Amino acid sequence: MVVDLGFGDAGKGVTVDLLCAQGGFGAVVRANGGAQAAHNVVTPDGRHHTFAQFGAGTLAPGRPVPTHLSRFMVVDPLALAAEAQHLAALGVADPFSLVTVDRRALISTPWHAAANRARERARGRERHGSCGMGVGETMAYALEHPEDAPTVGDCARPHLLRRKLGLLADRLASVLAEEAPRRAEGAGSADAAERDPLPELEGCLAAYRAFAGRVRLVDERYLPRLLARGPVVFEGAQGVLLDEWHGFHPYTTWSTTTTVNPLALLAEAGPAGDARRIGVTRTFTTRHGAGPLVTEDPFLTARLADRHNRAHPWQGGFRVGHLDLVAARYALEATGGVDSLVVTHADAPARLGRGLRWCVGYELSDGTPLRIAPGDSPDLARQARIAGLLASAHPVLRPVPGEAPTSVAEALDLPLEAVFTGPTRADAQIPAHRPSGAGALLRGAPV
Repeated sequence: MVVDLGFGDAGKGVTVDLLCAQGGFGAVVRANGGAQAAHNVVTPDGRHHTFAQFGAGTLAPGRPVPTHLSRFMVVDPLALAAEAQHLAALGVADPFSLVTVDRRALISTPWHAAANRARERARGRERHGSCGMGVGETMAYALEHPEDAPTVGDCARPHLLRRKLGLLADRLASVLAEEAPRRAEGAGSADAAERDPLPELEGCLAAYRAFAGRVRLVDERYLPRLLARGPVVFEGAQGVLLDEWHGFHPYTTWSTTTTVNPLALLAEAGPAGDARRIGVTRTFTTRHGAGPLVTEDPFLTARLADRHNRAHPWQGGFRVGHLDLVAARYALEATGGVDSLVVTHADAPARLGRGLRWCVGYELSDGTPLRIAPGDSPDLARQARIAGLLASAHPVLRPVPGEAPTSVAEALDLPLEAVFTGPTRADAQIPAHRPSGAGALLRGAPV
């Protein structure tokens, strides 16, 4: 299980790519999120792909590792087709043949995306930082109308899907009508009139039927059989600090980003005793879009620009701060711990030209220490209060002693699994020695 210990963008894609390149995994399983994921993989020969729904093992050398989209995924068939087209251009033969999809997974449609963007526009300066792809809107609609929410299995039943899409289009049209006046309040005429074009129903039906004919749709018996054949990689999406229940509301995702979903799938399939959890972090903290980022530093944002993570029209800017040990420990507690750590962007201290620091505590404006911990039960009001406190908190910064990756692993009391000094699997350094009992999941040339 590969889990991001931050706000996303830590390097889950390159970690999964490295694991799959070393062989032995029967599939990459996606267990949360949807097409809003953006896991960048650069191969040693220079090919680049931003993985959204396909697993990041698709560009593994020799044999692409198949992808299974579990029942916890929000599947966007139209976005999957676009992603398959790019993978084919990179040399992946028949990408659709690599994909299996659980029939129970929800599908995200252009109507969901349009409603999502309408709500986000209406928030004005209070935007939540949505990716604008409708994943949260899909989840919300399914909670409100569970019997009418379109699923992957419906794509193979045109009459049922037509009825569900018709209801969806009518209901979300009312959302668009309600949000338009709110956008107009205090907005310029161009912004007030802005609206995403809505699709034609029959065209969507044809596309979804084609999707059902190109990928293999499976039921609940498939994943247990897959796991019985050999190990898989569960590729998490987003980061623990964006989790729907443990993140800092409302600047979160409608998705469980901890290891809860993979563990649930393993429990359904049988004993999960052999599961290993790998946490991923950068040597600094990043956040794409709105929400608290206690260690944010404009100097770091300017000096550590990320070519694959730029300003996004919906999420907003890509923000950078010092490594936040407080947030990392919170994430570890929220996800129930991990077994080892992968550290990416280990070249950042050299690129900075001045000492990298890390955050060892938070203080309020009056100097009072602020401590945060995950709640025992879902409580969005509590998480919103924490978000408010974090927005005004100040970091207690200290120099990072020694080499950043080693120091981070020691500070978090975790064995160091791999260190990336660049964007490709060839840039991975595998420690020759690990603490006793750490195991050796990754294999390669020791350094």
